[in-house]
Order: sequence, then C-alpha cells, then structure tokens
Amino acid sequence: MPAGGFAASSSGDQFEANVTPIVVISCIMVATGGLMFGYDIGVSGGVTSMPHFLKKFFPVVYHRMQKQAGLDSNYCKYDNQGLQLFTSSLYLAALASTFFASYTTRRLGRRLTMLVAGAFFVVGVVFNAAAVNLAMLIIGRILLGFGVGFANQAVPLFLSEIAPTRIRGGLNILFQLNITVGILFANLVNYGTNKIKGGEDEEGVPPASKNNTNYRISSSNRFDPSSQL
Repeated sequence: MPAGGFAASSSGDQFEANVTPIVVISCIMVATGGLMFGYDIGVSGGVTSMPHFLKKFFPVVYHRMQKQAGLDSNYCKYDNQGLQLFTSSLYLAALASTFFASYTTRRLGRRLTMLVAGAFFVVGVVFNAAAVNLAMLIIGRILLGFGVGFANQAVPLFLSEIAPTRIRGGLNILFQLNITVGILFANLVNYGTNKIKGGEDEEGVPPASKNNTNYRISSSNRFDPSSQL
C-alpha cells in the first residue's frame, strides 16, 4: 500500500441498476418540471411588451410609450417599479422558497415536494389568468415562484437518485433541456398570441373578451406532467 494511502475494501458486490422503460419514462416525466421554469422565464418578456397588457395593468408605461413613440431606450420605456416588481417577484419568491423546499425534500420526500410545486403552479396560473388588477398579477407570480423554487429543488435530486449510473448524465440533463424547451415554447406562444386582433369600444377601451385574450393565454398556458408522478 502506498504511504499515506488507504486500502479500498473489496468486500461486497456493487449493484448496477437496470435501464428499464419505467425508469426512463419516469425520468422524462419528472424532467418536465423544468418546463415551468423555462416558460416563466420566456413569457414575462413577451407579455410586458403587449400593448393591451400594459394598458390594463401598467397604464403609466403604456401612455409613456404612446407619447414617446420614437424612444429607442428600453430602460426609459419600461422604467416603472410596478413592472419591475411583476418581473422580479417570481425570482424572489423562488429564491425564498428554496430554503423551505430543502426541508420538505428531506423530510417529506421528493415526490411530495414535486406535488407541492405542481399545486403552486396551478393556483398561480389561476391568479394570473383571472387577474383584473396588479395585486392579483403579483400574487400569481409569487405563487409561480414558489412552484419554481420547490420544483428546482426536488426535480434534479430525484433524477440523480433514480437514474442508473450508466445514463445518469443523459437523464439529468433532461431538466436543463426542458427549461430551454419551455423558453422556446413561451416565445412561440407570445408570438402567436401577440397576433390576436381585437376591436375597441367607442371609448377606445379594449373589451376583456377580445383584446385581453392574448396575454391571458400566454399567462395561463402551463401544464406540468411531473406533478402527476
């Protein structure tokens, strides 16, 4: 034995888990928890540039953009504390929830933590889709942030534990892949919903059943298969 080294024990057999369809399917389903994070990253930038969304929830920003149509600086266009709170509330809530998610992941288990994340996503989507004022919008974003925090804590850990060592890296990276797919999907939804046309009433106020459709579709179009496991 080399000086300063330790002899490795050769007793006991090493167990290598089999790569079965149920394991692969479970990993794919769990990794879809990253879709919600990616979608929330991509959707906020899209809806905040929609005129009908700004007119309803951030009229100060909307009127500034109308008065200064030739303004090139995006910072000057979107310089509004409420709008910044809308964007950052999700990430602040996700940061705060990770401290609680680490406890629930350890004490209650990974699957239950993912179910909690799914519940936060569902309630947050309801608030965002039904929002009639800024308060409901922020509450929905905070709830979605809680879902992101709980999912980001439990999903990678669950994948690492159930994935066989031979393909653990490939299955683990599915979480990052789903985040990227979620961003792509959010941008596609934003692009499509931004093309929805709606008339205005006599006072120039967009009817809720028409012009509000685009950002409501973008805000509510979420599905998290990982919460079904």
